[in-house]
Amino acid sequence: MAAPIEDYALLSDLHTGPLVSRQGSVDWLCFPRFDSPSVFAALLGNEEHGRWLLAPRQADAVVIDRHYMDSTFVLQTTWQTDTGKVLVTEFMPVGDDRATLVRRVTGLSGTVLMRQEIRIRPQYATITPWVSRIRDSPDPSAEILLAMSGPDALSLRGTYLPQAQDRRHSGEFAVEQGQNVDYQLTWFPSHQDVPPPINVDAALDLAVHYWTTWAGNCRYTGDYRDAVERSLLVLRALTHYETGGIVAAPTTSLPEDFGGPRNWDYRYCWLRDASLTLEAMLTHGYESEALKWRNWLLRALAGDPEDLQIMYGVGGERDLTEKELAHLPGYQNAKPVRIGNAAVFQHQADVVGEVMVVLERLRLAGGNEDYFSWALQRALLGSVDKHFDEKDLGLWEMRGDPQYFTHSRVMMWAAYDSGVRAVRDHGLPGPLQHWEELRDRLAAEIMDLGFNQNLNSFTQTYGGQQVDAALLALPQVGFLDYDDERMFGTVAQLEKELLTTDGLLLRYRTETGVDGLEPGEHPFLACSFWLVEQYARSGRRTDAKKLMDALVGFSNDLGLLSEEYATKEKRMAGNFPQAFSHLALVRAADAMHSGDRTSRQKKR
Repeated sequence: MAAPIEDYALLSDLHTGPLVSRQGSVDWLCFPRFDSPSVFAALLGNEEHGRWLLAPRQADAVVIDRHYMDSTFVLQTTWQTDTGKVLVTEFMPVGDDRATLVRRVTGLSGTVLMRQEIRIRPQYATITPWVSRIRDSPDPSAEILLAMSGPDALSLRGTYLPQAQDRRHSGEFAVEQGQNVDYQLTWFPSHQDVPPPINVDAALDLAVHYWTTWAGNCRYTGDYRDAVERSLLVLRALTHYETGGIVAAPTTSLPEDFGGPRNWDYRYCWLRDASLTLEAMLTHGYESEALKWRNWLLRALAGDPEDLQIMYGVGGERDLTEKELAHLPGYQNAKPVRIGNAAVFQHQADVVGEVMVVLERLRLAGGNEDYFSWALQRALLGSVDKHFDEKDLGLWEMRGDPQYFTHSRVMMWAAYDSGVRAVRDHGLPGPLQHWEELRDRLAAEIMDLGFNQNLNSFTQTYGGQQVDAALLALPQVGFLDYDDERMFGTVAQLEKELLTTDGLLLRYRTETGVDGLEPGEHPFLACSFWLVEQYARSGRRTDAKKLMDALVGFSNDLGLLSEEYATKEKRMAGNFPQAFSHLALVRAADAMHSGDRTSRQKKR
């Protein structure tokens, strides 16, 4: 059975992201990319669906420490037993164009008996590979465990290779003080030769150097420095090194409601999430990542703007057809398990706005437009023109009937506003008057139809009676000031309708049926971080700090956040780690820090 979500650690080589449980089991790994089929899928079932366990054999073994080395994704876990102590170091080499997972066991004291079990199950556990033992060409005295199935091959190198036993490989070995025992699991195309071994010490040094150097560029200096740095590292870890595509999470089908059907595949690149991620990166000194993402965006969107999708594969792929994997029982029996995402076909009118806003901020940071990028943005605005009067399915990817979502209409306003700024402030060519007219028309329409005078609040949909946490984005894109009286009224209504007894903010009321699904989900963490931002920028400093401290406290021991948090059960829910949660944390911390600076300036 899979561990609690918060018990997992993320590793990354900027191509894929395995999850390792606190108990020493790699329960999720997609090779060679985030969106590739899994080779370990115990996370969505049990050990029969693939895993790699490496932990002390003794029943009394306990984890006494677990942390990332410095500002890296090199995981170190210290185990204590009655007979001794060992350190397990796990990482993926970065920048060597290989797909390798390294696990090193180091004896710290005494002698510890270790247990290893590996079950390789490619193609989401639909295949049991052919496994054989072969001689290692660089060292004929050593053996390699070689697993093959169709296009995939994996090689396992190590001092003590496990033995075949009932469709799995297992074994035990003793580790003494001062001894290192290394394992390397490498994926490669089955038609190629087995890759040579890596130098583990050199690869470890390079991985530590890469991550610490990258983190060293972070500009944030506020009270939440550690949480911001780790969040930015997570966003980087979810960014494909070569393509620049940013996945929403490295997992699929971790449930938003335990045992329920709200299980989605997040291993793809949402334009919205990626845009917001890059906005956070831009704020903290990572302009080169923003430019690389812009180039990914240009490639992904190339073609007729009418073919615009809300999400793409890591390399810009368009076919993300949703399927259900009936053979997998799901995370703690939450069915169905899905791969692909049917939301790819949805019309979500807010997406162009998110893209245009971040590209405007990239221009302000010094990013120059070329002949392709600005032409594409003009074409995107032309697409907004064509669909100006259409209803959509909104930010939350509703599976009910299309509506006029207030947030979507505001983001359309933001798209035109970004176009106007590009012409006025940057001298780029475009139909300024046309964009100004449509922007102003939307502003009037939103105030007329999206604001309920009786509630003194903006509403989720035109003419509606309910609110939506997405309304907190209105001041974020400049539609209103944070301290506008209409925002104060909206926040009051959000607190009345969506704030839980534990002080967290729901996205919206699922029992209204607006999303076309059975009701029930836990608070979406990004929404509560948005509320922190709203509080901090509108003078409610005490409320902001109280909520921020609570939210940061929901991180696991490694600083990782999932999509949602189940307060009654005191556990994480949804896909993990979730880019949206981490980028919202960065925004909230920035708002808190900005408030600190303003307060200090006033005291002077």
